[in-house]
Amino acid sequence: DEVLAPTADKAKYANLAMLDLNAESERMGWLPSAPQLGANPLDLTDEAARAGMKPIDYVVGRLKSGALQFSCDDPDNPVNFPRNMFVWRSNILGSSGKGHEYFLKYLLGTQNALFSDERDALMPGEVTVRSAAEGKLDLLTVLDFRMSTTCLYGDIVLPT
Repeated sequence: DEVLAPTADKAKYANLAMLDLNAESERMGWLPSAPQLGANPLDLTDEAARAGMKPIDYVVGRLKSGALQFSCDDPDNPVNFPRNMFVWRSNILGSSGKGHEYFLKYLLGTQNALFSDERDALMPGEVTVRSAAEGKLDLLTVLDFRMSTTCLYGDIVLPT
């Protein structure tokens, strides 16, 4: 309620969490995300060629039929996890990223100081919710000119 515009229809947004609104923004193309789809784009291109269709027409048709989903609609599906993260001159695991302990638990799967359970929050209504996996990243590469907190957690640290 506190983030709604004064003229917004409060009933329309009554049972939606911020994640629902982010997912809607991603589907509308207003917010960037990666991966965008619940399937590999290279595989989709190959499937389109086999079907004798342009890739864009093939993907739009699959989205409309429900055979293909946006990854933002099921972010906890292992198919949609980020596997590699490249950080360039940002201390995302120290001071730049808000929610440092969540980064440690869910992205890195390392020791953290979270006290609450994820089920304590307002749950989304339009996005599929699963038990969140811990340690989603396979590789964290950091490019920085100083030894920041992010460098301490990096698998590979390169000088800039």
